[in-house]
Amino acid sequence: MSATEQISIRVEPTKTSRLSQVDFNNLKFGQIMSDHMLVANYENGQWTDVAIVPYGDLTLSPSMSALHYGQAIFEGIKGYKFADGTVSIFRPDKNWERFNKSAARLQMPEVPEEIFMDGLTKLLDVDREWIPSIEGTALYIRPFMFATEAALGVHPSISYKFIIITCPVGAYYSKPISLKVETHYTRAAEGGVGFSKNAGNYALSLYPTQLANNEGYDQIMWTDANEHKYIEEAGTANLIFRIGDTIITPHGDTILHGVTRRTIMELAEEWGYKAEQRKVSVQELIDGIKAGTVTEAFAAGTAATITHIDRIGFEGQDYTLPPVEGREFSLKVLFYLNDLRYGKREDTHGWNLIVK
Repeated sequence: MSATEQISIRVEPTKTSRLSQVDFNNLKFGQIMSDHMLVANYENGQWTDVAIVPYGDLTLSPSMSALHYGQAIFEGIKGYKFADGTVSIFRPDKNWERFNKSAARLQMPEVPEEIFMDGLTKLLDVDREWIPSIEGTALYIRPFMFATEAALGVHPSISYKFIIITCPVGAYYSKPISLKVETHYTRAAEGGVGFSKNAGNYALSLYPTQLANNEGYDQIMWTDANEHKYIEEAGTANLIFRIGDTIITPHGDTILHGVTRRTIMELAEEWGYKAEQRKVSVQELIDGIKAGTVTEAFAAGTAATITHIDRIGFEGQDYTLPPVEGREFSLKVLFYLNDLRYGKREDTHGWNLIVK
């Protein structure tokens, strides 16, 4: 299939839907998968066999390259249903762009727009009844790609599989969270793959996160690999702070360039706030909390949306943030994005992709 050749997406409907088994009033994140998935294969330098098929298990070789050498990337997107039944996806074009940047860094083939975007919208059209309509819920969308060559040897795979699966979800975090500043373990280093959404970035976070959990914290606040001096990310999301009247987010190639983070910083500028993407030291943050100039701190991401931070642990001491109810900017953003994504306000930015 060449770049100019029209891509046809075959649809194989499920014979037995599981929709009636779902309690949409009690959704656990990532536990219940929708009826269908999109699958495409990359072989001999081209994408083939693009199809929407019933969700199910895969048959894989034990020598499959991804299992041994880690060529695996993914994205996270959310689809919403308006009160009138309209189905919308929030800024998926930015996820497609980031997905292909991750692919390039891990020496994987880029996924064409016709497969990623057209396949995504067609999949949600097929499974539109799986998109919950209760406010605070959404359809979580997981595009991912992994190497499938059945051979050992450290080299880029000659074949890959691209899949999109979806699942109805509630909130990822249901309350404000506490973070422990991590000063020993490292998430990413300069020149590495911290900016990409690859499986290895998450695997290496599990052990230090468990150690933080054992100390009573919900997540980790990662710091730079060189000095553990500068703040990078929360365990599963970007970080944003309000220091004085400035909205600040850590920035650099070790940090995932989140779509929600980008959206929030764009809104901050549009609303007249001073917005900065720059290095933020742990000491600047702690000094600001003690001085009362850090008035807001939250994690931002597709799964987390906006999750307030109420406590930060550093060098054996806890620092408490101001009460959530007084956080002007982050609450304004949260209400704005919720209204936008559920079709309650005009989409002046063109961020909602409507599934026809």
